[in-house]
Amino acid sequence: MTTRYKVLITGGDGQLSADLAQVFNNSDTVVLNREALDISRAREVQTALLHYKPDVVINTAALTDVDGCQHNVEEARSVNSHGPQNLVEAAELVGSRVVQISTDYVFDGTLDRPYIESDQTNPQSIYGQTKLDGERAMRDEDLIVRTSWLCGIHGSNILKTIIHLAQTDTPMTFVNDQIGHPSFTNDVANTIQQLVELQAHGIFHVTNQGAVSWHEFAWTILNLMGHSPSQLSAITTEQLDPPRAAPRPANSVLNNEALRKAGLPSPPDFRDTLPKLLEVLCE
Repeated sequence: MTTRYKVLITGGDGQLSADLAQVFNNSDTVVLNREALDISRAREVQTALLHYKPDVVINTAALTDVDGCQHNVEEARSVNSHGPQNLVEAAELVGSRVVQISTDYVFDGTLDRPYIESDQTNPQSIYGQTKLDGERAMRDEDLIVRTSWLCGIHGSNILKTIIHLAQTDTPMTFVNDQIGHPSFTNDVANTIQQLVELQAHGIFHVTNQGAVSWHEFAWTILNLMGHSPSQLSAITTEQLDPPRAAPRPANSVLNNEALRKAGLPSPPDFRDTLPKLLEVLCE
């Protein structure tokens, strides 16, 4: 039987928060966007938590523009590093647990195997560093969920971009030397709900299964849509023009080892969920 938790979800305009709101769908769930709660403002955070007194705070609020973070270091620190710290300090006052959403970018991507939760972090970008700072703000009783290549029905994401390019017969180019697990927000949200139910704490990698390059991911989408792969070409990261401001990890594959140890299944292979998403998004 599912326990009814009073959940407060930050980052209410984001794609993951929309699916979390559906998973934690009861009258005790509060979803706040940045206008309602700016997590970089400590007093605002304290006021909100004292008002709502949630059992669990799920922090999806973040500055996720990887290249933008490279150019706006102070803003990235304010949201991604200090924001989680503000939430933890306020959570102490009301006895809330915090779930911090984190990223594959905390790793440098040089490992020759999938990353497990205990592997050494070594972020190469401002985004990765500030998100790692956010992880370090958590207490022992809090939960850190690292995910990667996130996309879904809500918000803007690479899946929707590829669909649009395919439907308008626009040539597209993707790198074939960055690999990872595409992760779908609904699958990730369902696993987070299971972890909250278990009162899990510590670090968990939560991604769909099926490691591919960005080029392979785009090819899979085109194939399922019935479009010719001739629309798509592959390049290396070095060939990107203009080059990206922030370095990307070449290997972003996250092994969901902690989930298995907790007795929970990993989210399904992305190829199992993708057709259902395409049905909705291509209507």
